[in-house]
Amino acid sequence: MSTAWSYSISSVVLVSLVSLIGIVTIPVSERRLKNTVFLMVGLATGALFGDAIIHLLPEAFEKSSNKIGTSLYALAGIFVFFILEKFLGWRHEHVMEHGSSQHLVGQMNLVADGLHNLIDGMLIGASYLVSVRVGLATTIAVVLHEIPHEIGNFGVLLHAGYTRKRALLFNFLSASLAVVGTIFALVIGGDLGGFSLFMLPLTAGGFIYIAGSDLVPELHKDHDPFKSFLQLITMSMGVGLMLLLLLLE
Repeated sequence: MSTAWSYSISSVVLVSLVSLIGIVTIPVSERRLKNTVFLMVGLATGALFGDAIIHLLPEAFEKSSNKIGTSLYALAGIFVFFILEKFLGWRHEHVMEHGSSQHLVGQMNLVADGLHNLIDGMLIGASYLVSVRVGLATTIAVVLHEIPHEIGNFGVLLHAGYTRKRALLFNFLSASLAVVGTIFALVIGGDLGGFSLFMLPLTAGGFIYIAGSDLVPELHKDHDPFKSFLQLITMSMGVGLMLLLLLLE
């Protein structure tokens, strides 16, 4: 259990620090930044799919005696993330429709991102309760997904009227909720022996939804043949990272 705690806390602190990546993007030209984010989205897509299918689902089915229940939990993960995105998306559009200030849009973005980070932290903690390999795989998938995500959040906050310093500060505070989520998962998981049995397939379903619903459509927005080839390469690299982690055990 102490190993799970040390690895989980170290990993979630790393994930939280990713929120500061916005400071790196300040001197970068918009064109170069778009190309970098484009490659990161492909890498994140492969990593999320790979973690869900190579690590999380096999571990979940191996540990569970109820295969149908595990499958339903995975489907529930897809539905949960769909509902969360639907609700948060509606809230965001609701603010925009009523002509509220840009600053309020920034606040809504921080609330939505805080909830997202809280859930990420829970997923990381639950994964380390299973094994170090599964925890590392989930952490890498989350980090690769968070890099383009946090760059986008930073841009939203700047657009909402925040100064660069305040945007970085509030983005980091929002990201720090992941630590709360991890601690919650570790405490609850220690008391509930079957915690990982439903968290693993839920996580897998969530990752499949994020990759398939949010990231793949982004990749389809560019029809350039060379960039499409790069998409395949980066997605394959993301899957390769997940396969590489199998060598740890």
